Parts: sequence; C-alpha cells; structure tokens
Amino acid sequence: MNVIILDGYVDEPTCLGVPPYISPYVRYAAGAALKTAKELCLDLKLLYFTIDQLRSGVGFKEIIKADLLVVICGTAVPGKYLGGTPASSSELARLLSGVERPVKVLGGPAAKFGFGTEGGRRAAAVPEGVFDIVATGDVELVISQLIAERLCVERVAPEEHRESVSQIRNFAIYGAEIVRQHPNFPHIIAELETYRGCARSLVGGCSFCVEPNKGLPDFRPVEDVVDEVAALYKVGVRHFRFGSQPCLFSYMAEGVGELEFPKPNSEALERLYRGIRAVAPKLRTLHMDNANPGTLAAYPEECRRIAKIIVKYHTAGDVVALGVESADPEVVRRNNLKAMPEDCMKAIELLNEVGARRGENGLPELLPGVNFVFGLLGETKKTYELNYEFLREVLERGLLLRRINLRQVMIFPTTRMAKVGDRIMRRHKRLFRSFKRRVREEIDREMLKRVVPRGVVLRDVLTEMHEGKTTFGRQLGTYPLLVGIPGVYELRRFLDVKVVDYGFRSITAVPFPLDVNTAPKETLMALPGVGERRAAAIERKRPFKSVEDFVSAFDDKAVGEKLREYVKVL
Repeated sequence: MNVIILDGYVDEPTCLGVPPYISPYVRYAAGAALKTAKELCLDLKLLYFTIDQLRSGVGFKEIIKADLLVVICGTAVPGKYLGGTPASSSELARLLSGVERPVKVLGGPAAKFGFGTEGGRRAAAVPEGVFDIVATGDVELVISQLIAERLCVERVAPEEHRESVSQIRNFAIYGAEIVRQHPNFPHIIAELETYRGCARSLVGGCSFCVEPNKGLPDFRPVEDVVDEVAALYKVGVRHFRFGSQPCLFSYMAEGVGELEFPKPNSEALERLYRGIRAVAPKLRTLHMDNANPGTLAAYPEECRRIAKIIVKYHTAGDVVALGVESADPEVVRRNNLKAMPEDCMKAIELLNEVGARRGENGLPELLPGVNFVFGLLGETKKTYELNYEFLREVLERGLLLRRINLRQVMIFPTTRMAKVGDRIMRRHKRLFRSFKRRVREEIDREMLKRVVPRGVVLRDVLTEMHEGKTTFGRQLGTYPLLVGIPGVYELRRFLDVKVVDYGFRSITAVPFPLDVNTAPKETLMALPGVGERRAAAIERKRPFKSVEDFVSAFDDKAVGEKLREYVKVL
C-alpha cells in the first residue's frame, strides 16, 4: 500500500505547523499508518510532501500513483509566514480535482472548522467533490480505520474521536520518522502537544475561539511526551516547542472541570522539562507558546515557580504568548475573555521579573508576548484607545514584550461570533489599520530596541531567503525575530550576527565577527558610521593585515575605533 501525506500546513490558537514547524497532526497521521500496517503485516510505503513542494512540481507523480492521500491543513489564526504558505480550499480543489486513483482524506483544522483565509472574514468551506473522507474527528484514527478496512471508505467513521490521549501514544512515537522527509530537515521545530482542550470550556470559552469545541483538557502523561521527544531526537530533531495546548502553565492542573482557572501543577512541569532534557541532552531549542494571563494572575506564586522551572531547563529566547485579546473591560465581559487588563498587566510583570535577563543566544530568557483580537462584540472607538493605553503603559513602565500580535477576528461557524459575523470588523476597518500603524511606529520599534539593543550578538541565525542584496534569516525558536543581513550570504547556514539597526518588527544585523577582507559592500555600508563612501574606500584598501591596519585606514579614527568590536581580519 502506497500512502502519501501532503502537509498543507496548520495554524491554530494552539498549534503551528508552518515551516520551520512540523505539526503533531502529520506525525500522528504517519504513525497511525505505520503502526496499523505493521499490526496487519501490510507492506506499506509512506511518503511525505509539503504543499510548497507540490507547487514546485515535486510529489505530483507519486500522488497520482498512490493508494491513499492524506491532506493535513487549516489555518484558524492566519498570519504572514516566511517559511511557507498554507494551502487554500480553492488551491486544493484545483490541484486535486482530477486526481482519481488514491482515496483522498482531508484532516486537520480545515476538516473540522473550514479553511481560514484572512482576519476579518468567514472561513471558507471544504471544496465539494475533492475528498472521499473529510475527517471531522481525529484524522489519525480515521487513517487507522481506513487501512484496517483495506481502504473501504464506507466502513470508516469520519467523526471518530479519541476516547483518551492514550490512543495517540504509539502513533506519536511511530510517526517521528516522517520528519526526515521534511525539506527543511534537520532545521525543523517539532511542535509538541501536552494536552488538548480548554479548561474554560466549562464556562463557554472566548466568543471567537475554536478551542472550547475540543472539550475539557485531556492531559498526556509526562512519560508519553518524553518518549515522543526521545523518538524525535533519535531521528535527528534538535528543536522543540510546547505549542499544542492553550496554556502550558495549566498542564496537569488541579480542578479541571470544576474551576475556570484550575490550580497549576509545578511538580508535573518540573518532571516534564527534566525528562525531556534527560532524553535529548544536546537539544538546541526548547521553547513554549501559550499561557492564560488569567491563570498567572490567579496563581502568581505557583506560576512564578513554573516560570523559574522553564528558565532552568529551556533555551533562551523563549516567549509566553498571552491571550490578552482586549484591554477594554466591556469587550472582555461581552466576549467572555480570559482576563481583565489589570490581570494581564500582572502576568506581564511576573514574566519580566523571572525572565528578562539576557540568555546565551543573545535574547532575554523568557518574555511575554501579547495577542489582541479586533472585531469582537462591544468594540468601539474607545476600545482602540484603551488597547493603545495598555501598550503605552507597558512601554513607560520599562516592561519588555517580545511580540505584539494584532489580528482581526476569524469567523468560524462553531463559535459564538458566527452569529455576529464580520460586521463589526468591516465597520472598524479604518480604525484597525490606523491603530496597527500607530503601534508599529510608536511601540514596536522602541520595544525592539530594548529587547535587542544595538551591539547585541544573536547566536545561530539560520539564513532562509534572499531579497535583492539582503539575506533574511531567523533563529530557530518560538516567534523568531526576522533578521535582515545586508549582503548576499549562503542560505541554510547558521551565522552569529550583531545588531546595527531596526525596522518596525525586524532588525538589521551584520555577521559577527565580520571579516572585512571578504565582506560584501552592502554589509560594510551597514556598519555604524561607514556608509557608501567609506565602504568603497574599504574595498579599495583591502586586504588588511590586521584589525589595527583596518582601524588606521579610516579618515575619522573615532569611527574606526568603534568598529573594533565588530570585525576580524583573515
């Protein structure tokens, strides 16, 4: 049996699977196919392709000859991506409508909630007549059934859901090997799931969010997550993120099903982090994603202990993404959001207290990020003013934010916002654009200067693409900073870089230490105090025999002296 998994990428509130990330969805799907085939003594060949590979013509010949095609995709919180572009409903219809041979299965958020397109719009429907099965349940269970039934579609229940997390333990371990086929391997980040579900589904959850549809949290045992990491580490993965849960601080929390904010369990998180470090001793990234600001405000001492545990075991540059959503108390009440603005501010303070010191990779150890959503019930012009005042207060108090995410609400039919639709967002389109521009100009840039001051060295920036004579790269990790490096440098290599300037949400940096005898003119021009005229003079006078020789070559010796810390001579 020939099985192909096509990764159309996912982006949910609790899961990211756009390169360099690889989501649990595709790994569980691969594991389900491999484990079931082994149990049935089937000879199974499993291939993995991304939608970007298919766009470039890679994989299509294999797909038309396959027995089973599994497409995983869906964006519930669409954004802008450097590593890839998620598949759309219309694109899949165009690519797959004429493909007859394989049984075609759609899984992931798109199968459950529809295709997210962009903020402020309703989700697009699944294209009709393209897929034989739309797995509205758990796609890994559907795949297991389908293979066991020898691809007889009529015998499979598309709505099949896990009864408990124990069902995915072996799928997660078996599916680890699929990562070797990812075009970015070994430079990929494995997204890890510690639990699925939302504790606040007890009270209905946020009005716009799809997570409450998953029910109350069902926690994976520590040993299951650790064993999955061990399997991924064995096949070569060195970068990991706890991303597939709405609040990592609530892992194994006490009082789930009874309390809107269950009590955090620091001992469980200590075992989790310590266990991962034991099985993956040379990992290069261990980051996290989401946390509920209401939980941090309700249990400050427990969450302070957890933050210290994270800093003890993780790698620097980590981000706690806080779902602030709105600083307008009326919007918070009308949409049943997680926390009032004063509680969100307490969460930001706590994380700065524990994590603001600079780590080995040049970034602070653990900083908060904040997410705002616009177009919600009760939103007025005053909402925008309150949101700006909140961010301005963070800045004026000297607190650090690693990321400020501003997005328009995405409308899904399974949420309470479905009754409202996009009418609020359409009414406030100009307000949103003006607010976003103001935050980028007056908050983001100043915050970047504080998080990564000029002269800071960022370690292990992976070069990813060229745009003109600029090379763009990022550190592998959660919400990585976009780094523009003047000059054309080899892609898919790691560079240490030194910060020299700022965009609104990106930085400019030069390789460190910079070999001035071989550096491109564009890089030389970016050095402090150099510019085009002095860069041309440096090119004429090369090669230099020493740093002292380089410094003495400047018409202004003060400029040359300042550059000692940037350069080397080979």
